[in-house]
Amino acid sequence: MEPQWLKLSKRLQAIASTGLHFSRDQFDRERFQEVGSIANEMLAYLADVPVGRIEGLVSDYGRGYATPKVDVRGALIENNAILLVREQSDGLWTLPGGFADLGLSPARNVEKEVFEEAGLEVSATRLYGVRHKAASEYSLDVRDFYKMFFLCGRSGKAEARPGMETVEARFFPSNDLPPLSRGRTIERDIVEAFMFAADAERPAYLD
Repeated sequence: MEPQWLKLSKRLQAIASTGLHFSRDQFDRERFQEVGSIANEMLAYLADVPVGRIEGLVSDYGRGYATPKVDVRGALIENNAILLVREQSDGLWTLPGGFADLGLSPARNVEKEVFEEAGLEVSATRLYGVRHKAASEYSLDVRDFYKMFFLCGRSGKAEARPGMETVEARFFPSNDLPPLSRGRTIERDIVEAFMFAADAERPAYLD
């Protein structure tokens, strides 16, 4: 659960971004720009990073109505083990996935991500969770996310292999998980994948 200061700073940033997009009055735009700058400085100060890093993370700032980003993750379970990939960026493990691309449904997005990160052709068979990243135990983030989790079934016979953004792809049993990239995946995401795979009647988890 993110702290209140982060929640409020992100909200100020979103208000400023939306205001810049819709406002045509020069003086209103200057005020929204100032509010956005203050919000970014607050986030940079509290995270102890340069303000330019905060600005770089919000690449669509001022370009439309501010909305959460969508992150999709795929869970492929075989022989009581789950597919995880090790990220090149931090050396930690996660369910394969990432930002949803425009032009594809959530299910097609997650299938694409699993192939790109683990070299496996899969079909998304069931949505098992939708989470608000800020409301769960993930690492803190200045961006706002909805995270969608899908059970997948293999549709090809290839062996798991890393992709351009991953350095390893392997199956792990639930009782022997590697260190997780907690901004992307937490233990609860994996535990619930096993629970949903074992119970076809279980409803999806929703924040």
